[in-house]
Amino acid sequence: MTSAAYVLEYHLVNYRRTWRSSALSTLVLPLLTMLGFGLGVGGYVQTDIDGAAYLDWIVPGLIASTAAQTALGEATWPVLSSFEWMKTYFAQAAAPLRVADILGGHLAFMLFRVLLGSTAFLLVAACFGTLHSPAVVAVPPLAALIGLSVAAPVVAYTASIRSDSYLAILFRFAVLPMSLFSGVFFPIESLPPLLRWVAYALPLWHGVDLTRAATLGLNPGVAGLWHVLYLLAWCAAGCFLAHWRYQRRLVF
Repeated sequence: MTSAAYVLEYHLVNYRRTWRSSALSTLVLPLLTMLGFGLGVGGYVQTDIDGAAYLDWIVPGLIASTAAQTALGEATWPVLSSFEWMKTYFAQAAAPLRVADILGGHLAFMLFRVLLGSTAFLLVAACFGTLHSPAVVAVPPLAALIGLSVAAPVVAYTASIRSDSYLAILFRFAVLPMSLFSGVFFPIESLPPLLRWVAYALPLWHGVDLTRAATLGLNPGVAGLWHVLYLLAWCAAGCFLAHWRYQRRLVF
């Protein structure tokens, strides 16, 4: 095992003791979301969107949004706690672990949580009959890509702050607009041009478009490659910044 794998093992051992607290929400939240948005709001949407019923159309957006939200949850307070309150990172840094091991192991655990949440949502969606293509097997890897593209830069941000009041600012002015204007609940073509370009710049819209193509059996074409490359760029930039901030906090 590599050193980063031992850090991942540490987080998995901790999760083994606390998984029951999140198991119910992991299954119930997708169900309530499907009932509330898909069937509740969808009952008022009489026309198809891009040739698909509203429930079928919204499900991939909800899966991508769930991946992003799970990554955000793991990349904020747990990371801040490891720096400021429980000092877990400093204890790990005192052991023969590099910054890359500490960061890599924790990011791997975040992806594990993202995969659990998105897979649960995918199973609930299958029960509602909203999956129409064998390409749905690509959804978990896409969820992991979405999760890392969101988690890595947010980890860098969290490593740069000292108080959780700055996390409230992040959620209010970044996370909430991203969730609303990334094509999860309605096509971004309905947005004014300025907000549409904001959606294009955010990673979630690219993930939503890829996930929608997978669940509806659409061919993303060249745009699919562009989406993947754009998300990988977010991942790379986020990991670089996160490593830099961890290095500043734990070493210098």
